[in-house]
Amino acid sequence: MSIVVKDAASIVTLEGTAPIRRADYANLEVRPGGSVTCADGAITAVGPASEGTDAVLDAGGCTVIPGLVDPHTHLPFFGWRADEDAARLSGVRYEDIHGRSGGIFRSAALLAEASEKQVIAFSSRLALNMLRSGTTTFEAKSGYGLSVDAELRQLQIARELAAKVPQRVVTTCLAAHAIPEGKDQGQWIGEAANDLLPQAVKDGLCTAADIYVESIAFALEHAARLAETAKELGIAMRVHADQLADNQTGSFAVRWGFRSADHLNHLSLDGVDDIAGSDTAAVLLPGATFTLRQTAKPPARALVEAGAIVALGTDLNPGTSPISSLPFAMALACRLYSLSPLEALVGATVNAAYVLGLHDTVGRIEPGMSADMVVIDAPSYEHLVYRPDGDHVAAVIIGGEVAYLRPGSEPRLAR
Repeated sequence: MSIVVKDAASIVTLEGTAPIRRADYANLEVRPGGSVTCADGAITAVGPASEGTDAVLDAGGCTVIPGLVDPHTHLPFFGWRADEDAARLSGVRYEDIHGRSGGIFRSAALLAEASEKQVIAFSSRLALNMLRSGTTTFEAKSGYGLSVDAELRQLQIARELAAKVPQRVVTTCLAAHAIPEGKDQGQWIGEAANDLLPQAVKDGLCTAADIYVESIAFALEHAARLAETAKELGIAMRVHADQLADNQTGSFAVRWGFRSADHLNHLSLDGVDDIAGSDTAAVLLPGATFTLRQTAKPPARALVEAGAIVALGTDLNPGTSPISSLPFAMALACRLYSLSPLEALVGATVNAAYVLGLHDTVGRIEPGMSADMVVIDAPSYEHLVYRPDGDHVAAVIIGGEVAYLRPGSEPRLAR
């Protein structure tokens, strides 16, 4: 099938180098109008509209941007924890909620009690919300299993979810999220390294591993053990880093060649320099900062200006970031972290794609890339950040197919 997105008021292509660092921003341009032609799932031309296509999407007056990429979510999961949020708002600390009956352990219990059908239905609705706000690719994690069999079950459900939603889904084994009951840290890391990760990779259930390093979870020595296994298995390694305290995890991730260090609320200035001089991406998650009302914020401006690869995600999860909208996360990043709208857009597209190992496929609008685009019913992409509660997404195209068309509105689709 071929389709042309025709006569847009502007097109933000993000063409060129991927991922994008400080020096690359000066070369980014917004095309003042034009069309994007796609065939067989890929972009074939950007500029004048091509004739003879199977379908035409009239984008007159609209802005076209690359499909948004969410590099950090905790889908699939089942159930919410609103009462915990209310408790935090009344002054209870997150660390005090994180216990055998709360936090991650509570979500693990909810997931265990739900059927696969229930989990997929619940998570599919969230994926639809993500689609309506422009997300065309997202990561799904395990981490709510807390046993080898339950973690594998969650990854298998993630694969089933991927088959049911229109988005591209990349799965990560969050092998060390919390310490299972009846085990100590070392015991669980041994099981994760010896049994869980090898089986998950053998079954094709993940392309990366992840670990939560904090005083309430795991330590750097455990991250090193999992990193060795990930390297042997040929998958990427990621880490939840320096969210609640400065554990030097960001710098550790660089030394060990991790794909990303995520959160970074307490990253030191030395850590900024380490990440900026590496290929480890800094994944910023302002939804968690916002939900937890953290006063400590990642040194986002320092990271950008030092030349780090900065990406943005929602951290969609039932406890600390019940947020599915990347545009809302972009708005938070601009207001809480002082990113510019363009930096936020780059973070939620091409740089996020880099985190998932997809930057040669998605995150930009240029010939040869997957035809993943979002049509915004606004004169510029800045409206995503300027009016974050607006229903701006008029159409979403994934792999050259219209995956979402806002009912009763422009643009019009003709076949």
